[in-house]
Amino acid sequence: MIDKPSENEDEYIARMEFERKKKVEMERQRELAQEEKKRLKEFHFMKCQKCGMELIEIDYKGTKIDECSQCRGVWLDAGELVAVSKMEKTALDKFFSVFSKQEG
Repeated sequence: MIDKPSENEDEYIARMEFERKKKVEMERQRELAQEEKKRLKEFHFMKCQKCGMELIEIDYKGTKIDECSQCRGVWLDAGELVAVSKMEKTALDKFFSVFSKQEG
């Protein structure tokens, strides 16, 4: 006579199978999220948040500033606003004059 596994044993096996499948699915979701993050970064990297055109990186006194080639919006990366805010007033005036509209 074949011994049938107990109900507790069936539950345990089912729970373990569920946990294994759940772990596999969570890993798959994590990988998809990483791929999507990478794809979005490549799509949006150095693009203006306002108009979508290319950003041009400008080095101003050791601070890298991103300026839009179309709308002339100015974008600062993490830490750059702090660096700009620590400049002296005359340096700030010169900094902002770099981005003033030039006729020509």
